[in-house]
Amino acid sequence: MFKLAIEIHCNIMQADHRIKYLRASDDFPPLSDCRTDGLLAAGGDLSPGRLVKAYSSGIFPWYDISTPIMWYSPETRCLLKPGLFRTSSSLKQKLKNGHFTFSFDKDFASVIQFCAGVKRKQESGTWITPAMIDAYTELHKTGLAHSVEVWHEDRLAGGLYGVSLGKAFFGESMFHLVSDASKAALYYLCTKLDEKGFHFIDAQMPTSHLLSLGAFTVSRDEYISLLKSALEAAPIRGSWNQF
Repeated sequence: MFKLAIEIHCNIMQADHRIKYLRASDDFPPLSDCRTDGLLAAGGDLSPGRLVKAYSSGIFPWYDISTPIMWYSPETRCLLKPGLFRTSSSLKQKLKNGHFTFSFDKDFASVIQFCAGVKRKQESGTWITPAMIDAYTELHKTGLAHSVEVWHEDRLAGGLYGVSLGKAFFGESMFHLVSDASKAALYYLCTKLDEKGFHFIDAQMPTSHLLSLGAFTVSRDEYISLLKSALEAAPIRGSWNQF
């Protein structure tokens, strides 16, 4: 995703809004129960079934190592249409010159580890905890979580990972070790998803960087409507190595 680090509320209660704490068997509360910051519930687990249910309902996990699992559904959602990605002149030149090569699902483990470990401006930690790494690695094994790798001179230069359900791709995080490599990963993902008829990439939270690449925002209600349509298609499950 393209998520930025946020200040996680360690106290999951507000005086005027009690957040449901999920047991393993509990379903998510209705989205109308969200706080104004998008926080819906806490607790539960990160099992593949729970994650699939969350994404299918417009919810995603977002927390840090000092808090319980927290589940969000923001009032405003950031999306990218695969066919409307804006390519900068510098990236166009690098793509034209064969500066990068690309793959899907070739090294998911390295991509998620780099996403967790690469230092970013204005971030003091990571929301990609060891439990999150284990959870998305397990989801990758089921064929629903995928990585894009960007290579430069036969070395991993950048990439991203996320979850695919129906004709929706839920971006989780991206990184670069070489200039423009994360944008190249997003370009490659958009190109391939456009070819496959995907409706959107869910970037979750808007940033100026994403908006400059062609992202836009919609309300939660509009997002849920778009999501419902995208989920009418069967997921492209399994390795995307030959995508």
